[in-house]
Amino acid sequence: MILASFFFLDHRQVVVAQTNLASQVDGSQAFEAMIPVLRHPRCMNCHSRGDYPREGDDRHQHTMNVRRGPTGNGAAGVKCSTCHHTVNATGLHSPPGAPGWHLPSSDNPLVWEGLTDRELCELFKDPTKNGERNLDQIVEHMRTPLVLWGWNPGEGRTPIPVPENVFLANAQRWAADGGKCPAK
Repeated sequence: MILASFFFLDHRQVVVAQTNLASQVDGSQAFEAMIPVLRHPRCMNCHSRGDYPREGDDRHQHTMNVRRGPTGNGAAGVKCSTCHHTVNATGLHSPPGAPGWHLPSSDNPLVWEGLTDRELCELFKDPTKNGERNLDQIVEHMRTPLVLWGWNPGEGRTPIPVPENVFLANAQRWAADGGKCPAK
């Protein structure tokens, strides 16, 4: 895996490595390097099958019988914002938080659980399935506080292990190269 050599470098070296990586890979390689993040529980808990979010590294069904709701903000009486605020609550396994906490809407649930890497890439590129976004808007979404929360998920949760700046550089490279997808 391209990113494996970056895990033990300090921040300055990661920035240099990121710059070198971006100039050496094509879009499909950049997308493949994004896969460990996209398949991590911090992403998969909201982009999984079913009309409910999942929780934890084991991806169990969200407690409290939470449902997506038509806009992705929860069902009547159990809105996401009831427990999830703009920042993580203090304490082990307390409700996580980020501005705009929500699931994808029921009209565009963006479920990628069970998709191959290529199918996931194609989903990202299809405006009829990705919330009417172009490639630049997909990358912009990956820069939102809600997505970036995965690197600072709160006490008791495993953060995404790929450095944030490396992931974002790969996302930018993928989009800049026209959203090329891996073969499989």
